[in-house]
Amino acid sequence: MRVNAFRIGLVGGLGVLLSILIGGVITQLSTVLIYIGVALFLALGLDPLVSWLERRMPRPLAIVIVFAAVIGIFVGLAFAVIPLVVDQASYLVKNFSDIVDEVTKSDFVTGLQGVVGNFVDIDKAVQDAAAFFQDPDNLLALGGGLLAVGSGIASGATGAVIVLILTLYFLASLRSMKKITYRFVPANKRLAFASLTEDVTGAVGRYVVGQIGLAAINGVLSLIFLTIIGAPAPALLAFIAFLASLIPLVGTLSGSIVIILVCLFASPLTALVAAIYYVIYMQLEAYFLSPRIMNRAVAVPGAIVVIAAVAGGTLGSVLGALVAIPIAASAIIIVQKVVFPKQDAKV
Repeated sequence: MRVNAFRIGLVGGLGVLLSILIGGVITQLSTVLIYIGVALFLALGLDPLVSWLERRMPRPLAIVIVFAAVIGIFVGLAFAVIPLVVDQASYLVKNFSDIVDEVTKSDFVTGLQGVVGNFVDIDKAVQDAAAFFQDPDNLLALGGGLLAVGSGIASGATGAVIVLILTLYFLASLRSMKKITYRFVPANKRLAFASLTEDVTGAVGRYVVGQIGLAAINGVLSLIFLTIIGAPAPALLAFIAFLASLIPLVGTLSGSIVIILVCLFASPLTALVAAIYYVIYMQLEAYFLSPRIMNRAVAVPGAIVVIAAVAGGTLGSVLGALVAIPIAASAIIIVQKVVFPKQDAKV
């Protein structure tokens, strides 16, 4: 048989060019693909609530109620948080020098200066940091410039609107999308594939609901506690706690650190009390709340949760960490229902 080297080289070169073209298209559409992925993730998370309401009313009405509730929550949080951010930012700008003086003269900083005074001049470091942040050009430089900051805010708002619209469409057509997907599978394997898909999507939905539940608990308890101890802007800090808790593993810790640092502006004692509270809460969440809520949502071993969250965060930042655990749960379901039965089947 005669081999045509030119034809093989031509086909191989065209294959490489096609691969490069596909890669370039995917790169250009990466933002759109992220929007689609987030919207589908949210739709799967809201579907259990819609299914629960569907037992009592028609599905379209259930979708409208759930989606209206989600929009209402976001709008309510926006109207509650944005005025606080504006007020706190205005207060910080007007009284920045006084706040810095209070911090540098506080007993905590004075005592710390006495301990590390031979190595670090804390007063000078605080004054230098204050001078840096008082210069508007430095703040704009950190954000990439005024145009970059405005463009980032506009693109974020546009992305949020697109995700909400896609979520509504996916939620309304989720069952029809599944039916169309099932049609691509041969009829003799369609029932098993449908059962597996329902298990996977159900695990994702339960995970989203469970994670939001944990975040809501942290947000409500934070609001109550921070109000009692007199922390600055407790509603805003509670909202930060809620958002941070949506991130697996490190979210609660990261939000707690931010809140404790903000509490320093009230007093070192307030920050210390907040630190003690969050240490206790993180133990409560890790050993009581999370096992009871998340084990019902996704049955994933603890070691795999850590590995999945770290790997997802490395590959896809915050979004990767969010979707890593349900992906791991889906993989476990596929292994249990597809791989293991094939391996255990007798030839």
